[in-house]
Amino acid sequence: MQLPDMNLLPALDALLREASVTGAAARMNVSASAMSRTLGRLRRVLDDPLLVPSGRGLVLTPRAVELRPQAEAALVGALAALRPAQPVDIASVERKFTLRTNDAFAVVVGPALTDRVVRQAPGIQLRFLPEGDEDPADLRDSVDLDIGHLPDLPHDVLSAPLSRHRYVAVCRAGAPHADEPLTLERFAALPHITVTRRGRFHGVVDDRLAGLGLGRRVLATVPSHVTACFLALRSDALALVAAPVAEHAAEAMPLVVRDIPLSLPSVGTGMAWHVRVDDDPAHRWLRGAVAGVDGGGLRDRVG
Repeated sequence: MQLPDMNLLPALDALLREASVTGAAARMNVSASAMSRTLGRLRRVLDDPLLVPSGRGLVLTPRAVELRPQAEAALVGALAALRPAQPVDIASVERKFTLRTNDAFAVVVGPALTDRVVRQAPGIQLRFLPEGDEDPADLRDSVDLDIGHLPDLPHDVLSAPLSRHRYVAVCRAGAPHADEPLTLERFAALPHITVTRRGRFHGVVDDRLAGLGLGRRVLATVPSHVTACFLALRSDALALVAAPVAEHAAEAMPLVVRDIPLSLPSVGTGMAWHVRVDDDPAHRWLRGAVAGVDGGGLRDRVG
């Protein structure tokens, strides 16, 4: 389908508003002769004279009267479609955002994020989905923001780093080893509860211990940091969890936070989103809110 010359639309709107070639020319800041030629083109395109002589002036034909509101609406719509995105009043936005993340983020940063939404953007609803065997391609249609340890991302997915944290051990208050120095030998001798989404019993801790001629017994693996903390409450095992989760858990549960006597790498988190929403004002606000609360909540503050 061949589209008409859309440059004719502003001239049509001006001619129908002014009912005058001279008036339309002044409105469009062109010469009267140029507007007269444009009127000729419009007459051919629309197969209607549009403006006809009446006394000393011109009047609109019935077809022109019918077209006037249509031309005005079409011009307004075209200008809106071609105008850059305007600053958004986030307090008036009504949107649902789907965030896929782990329980560490949900527990530590989730409360601050929801509080910010309540205070600044009451029309926004957050849907938290758990991590799993997800595909980053889900960001193209069903997930608005992926938060956590990011895999290799496709070319149409953007990302930004968030905070880094380390791992610590937590044990129940009152355990035989709760108040004693956690030496490397004692650490290796105690049973461990580890957090892994895929149920792996071997990880970087085992590799570091093996390099020192030591080994450990993993009592249980769980997919959730919070679950690991609860298991530690009913055993003498050490639960190895993200330091920010340990800090929050120890405020609510009778747990003791211990430094792991090994040199372990810190773990980085990030957020990822599809390029289609990169310039969306509401999504940009969401990313800023996540980065803001992450800076005050998920960073490792356990000494």
